[in-house]
Amino acid sequence: MSHSLKPTADIQAAVHADYLHLHANPELSMQEHQTAAYIESRLAALGIEHFRCGGTGVVGVLRNGPGPVIAFRADSDGLPIKEATGAEYASTAVGQLADGTEVPLMHGCGHDTHVASALGAAAVLAQGTEGWSGTVVLVFQPGEETGAGAAAMLADGLWDKAPVPEVVLGQHVFPFAAGTIHLTPESAMALADSLEITLHGTQAHGSQPQDSIDPIVLGAHIITRLQTITSRELDPRDAAVVTCGSFHAGLKENIIPDRAVFTLNIRTLTEAVREKVLAAVTRIVTAEAAASSAPQPEITTLYRFPRLFNDPEQTGNVATALASEFGEDRVKLVAPLMGSEDFGALGDAIGVPNVFWMFGGADPSDPAPAGNHSPFFLPEYRGALDTGVRAALAGIGHYVGC
Repeated sequence: MSHSLKPTADIQAAVHADYLHLHANPELSMQEHQTAAYIESRLAALGIEHFRCGGTGVVGVLRNGPGPVIAFRADSDGLPIKEATGAEYASTAVGQLADGTEVPLMHGCGHDTHVASALGAAAVLAQGTEGWSGTVVLVFQPGEETGAGAAAMLADGLWDKAPVPEVVLGQHVFPFAAGTIHLTPESAMALADSLEITLHGTQAHGSQPQDSIDPIVLGAHIITRLQTITSRELDPRDAAVVTCGSFHAGLKENIIPDRAVFTLNIRTLTEAVREKVLAAVTRIVTAEAAASSAPQPEITTLYRFPRLFNDPEQTGNVATALASEFGEDRVKLVAPLMGSEDFGALGDAIGVPNVFWMFGGADPSDPAPAGNHSPFFLPEYRGALDTGVRAALAGIGHYVGC
């Protein structure tokens, strides 16, 4: 990246202001109405053409003569978490879940950092057009936390409305030291499937179990046996996680209920392993119900996250560019994460490479920074934003010549 394309003091101040505003005003997934309006106002101030896509998604298109087309994605949604950081700019916002439940809101995964960093990089590119050539498509994506946002933008014709890129780039803040970068070639993050399973039984008095089909006992057997999928059915070299995150049944200790509902979260790194695990879940649930003489259970998909596959060649190219910006000792190739992202759908939908990396947002002197999705998650925003803007410019600049 050319040393002439660096954030000015005015741009840095604007990036900080953007972050503080966004952090204090989070919105739930696919409800990012004010966030989208704010992004639009900032793009308009920079003279960048833009349009809505996927409801609360915003796309900016920065054209600067002939050259490659590069897409850069930043996600924008917050989480239903009550912030406990004690920061002066902490969120006190509330929102409503789909069922009407009122919940506190927080940018507990750093998406405020992502949007502010992308706006900062956009400002540098818009004000330094003499230093690069091509087209940069800025994808401000809603709904990452629910896996709905990328799909909504694609369904709304994202790549029919915006110039089609030759590569899609993205980044995510993580609680390691600001000024450092982590990348993973090939399978970078897990595919994810969340299921809700409803078990049906026969209700009876607790003193008359012979008259019941107990869905709680049935559920206990299913959940225990599900753990054998990873321990006994998969090759130990195939990573997978099967987690039961909730179990609800019954209202009183002396009534055997007629139903139980539990949820599963499944993480895998390849489509082949994903399909094997999902098939095993269905087999086990169905067979255990039959063994208990229970009716057929209901298995409902709550959401699915696609793969996040980093193209090896392009990941290497971007890693070289990031190392040139930050120093080779600050850019590390790391093992895959079992967390999930819907970013990969953006490039996969049009058959172009994806490259996604993690950038540090923690104070290097903090020995134990809070992790993403914690009520205490709080990047050291000056260092995090400096890293985020520089990393975005380095990645984009590799392709457009800045």
